[in-house]
Amino acid sequence: MTAIYDRVALIGLGLIASSMSHAMRRHGLAHEITGTARSAETRKIAGEIGLCDRVTATAAEAVEGADLVVLAVPVGAMGAVAEEIGPHLKPGATVTDVGSVKRAVIEAVAPHIPEGVHLVPGHPLAGTEHSGPRAGFAELFENRWCLLVPPEGTDRDAVERLALLWQSMGSNVDLMDADHHDLVLAVTSHTPHLIAYTMVGVADDLRRVTDSEVVKYSAAGFRDFTRIAASDPTMWRDVFLTNKDATLEILGRFTEELFALQRAIRTGNGDLLHEYFTRTRGIRRGIIEAGQDTAAPDFGRVQRKADG
Repeated sequence: MTAIYDRVALIGLGLIASSMSHAMRRHGLAHEITGTARSAETRKIAGEIGLCDRVTATAAEAVEGADLVVLAVPVGAMGAVAEEIGPHLKPGATVTDVGSVKRAVIEAVAPHIPEGVHLVPGHPLAGTEHSGPRAGFAELFENRWCLLVPPEGTDRDAVERLALLWQSMGSNVDLMDADHHDLVLAVTSHTPHLIAYTMVGVADDLRRVTDSEVVKYSAAGFRDFTRIAASDPTMWRDVFLTNKDATLEILGRFTEELFALQRAIRTGNGDLLHEYFTRTRGIRRGIIEAGQDTAAPDFGRVQRKADG
């Protein structure tokens, strides 16, 4: 396949950026990949495993001459990174990100993007509970969605070029408005993560259930909660602080539904419970039919060992 970008700079070298590097290399989508990370240890590991063609000490160095710059840092850090790299961006370059919140990213990054550089925020809906430069693998984005959220007036060619990159890495691509994106993700990702953290916390607080029993007798439902709750705490802290309004709106709806189910259980309303579970079961079937999961007992998840 013909390269889509001559030089790609990855700012942050965790799961998503490292998977992008593997995927771009596998499909020949970039002639050169540079990268950097705030942690010296992360940069050292990235150099040792050959994750990038060049690993630089600073973000400013990494973006020199880059046609595409990918901000793969926690949402709360993106404004500072954008301020650092702004003066060093190549005219005509595209800056994108992989954050789970989009309105806050646009507000933090856009003021630092110089005239002639294109800002096309993005969000690949893919991930595992693992993190760090060793966690990435080229197949992460295959048959997953990547949402692009270009601000009004963004150069069409820049958007189409970035869309082609994600499609070439195996993703389905859709365009979305920033505020709608944040509401959709509050439903499909942010609130479920908060509930998972809460459920695992509740289990930890039940002192009458020993730690060994929680681990030993974990059924599939609780295991899935712990898998979700193993996600990077810095990233999720920033998600909830920057997508506060949408998350609180969905949490309010969730609380109302939970109270309704509590009443049904307390009053023995089996008909309501059965109807509710039947309706929600249909949503699960829809996800499987859309190819976003499997009906396998392990939910189609393959345990991947970190490289090295």
